[in-house]
Amino acid sequence: MPPTPPASTQSALGPDEEANYDLFIDEIRKTGKIWGLKSGDGWAVCPSLEFEQTDVFPFWSNQADAEVHCSDDWSIYTPAIIEMEDFVENWLPGMHEDEVMAGPNWDADMSGLEVEPADIAERLAAS
Repeated sequence: MPPTPPASTQSALGPDEEANYDLFIDEIRKTGKIWGLKSGDGWAVCPSLEFEQTDVFPFWSNQADAEVHCSDDWSIYTPAIIEMEDFVENWLPGMHEDEVMAGPNWDADMSGLEVEPADIAERLAAS
């Protein structure tokens, strides 16, 4: 089980995956920053639990929630920022083209929604 962050950085993520997705959209709109996990070999990606032969890029709306996952098998990764403009103009279209999914604000147990990149783009454009 991943380590618990200090009380000052306790996660706002809870058991409601839709609420975690809503929080992801709200927070990245406010900050303009998306957090992923990166190593010298590239960005963290994992196999989808919902779609065969599909990968998922997990993303978080803050550094603390991303950092929780940098242990055990993923200890080679560190949280890395993706600016909103780059995320919207490059990441989301590229992920759509590559037929990969996004995992917004997965909790400490790596549980969360697997979302089409176009869905995130639509929600961000709706503001």
